[in-house]
Amino acid sequence: MAQKVVTVFTDDLTGADSDEVSTHTFSLDGVNYEIDLVPDNYDRLYEALAPFIGKGRKTGRTRGAGRPRRDTAGGPSAEEMRVWARANGYEVHDRGRVPATVREAYEKAR
Repeated sequence: MAQKVVTVFTDDLTGADSDEVSTHTFSLDGVNYEIDLVPDNYDRLYEALAPFIGKGRKTGRTRGAGRPRRDTAGGPSAEEMRVWARANGYEVHDRGRVPATVREAYEKAR
């Protein structure tokens, strides 16, 4: 018997399903938060926080922040896949999860 596993990613803000949801963390008053957002909603979050980020003082980074994430199997980072995708005619966002179709095409091309 064959089995097919389907993973559905959901934007925490809107509840909409998408293949491009990524997890973002932020802190306020000593409490850390994590939220899964599609790229457009991440842009909305960033734009809302931008005036406060611009006037705030940095106190350091969370461990691992700012480094490209690799998948759990040690595969390529999302940025590496984006570079490949663009070079091969795929349209991808600058942030967020790389679409499954692009990931599959990347793996087939390797």
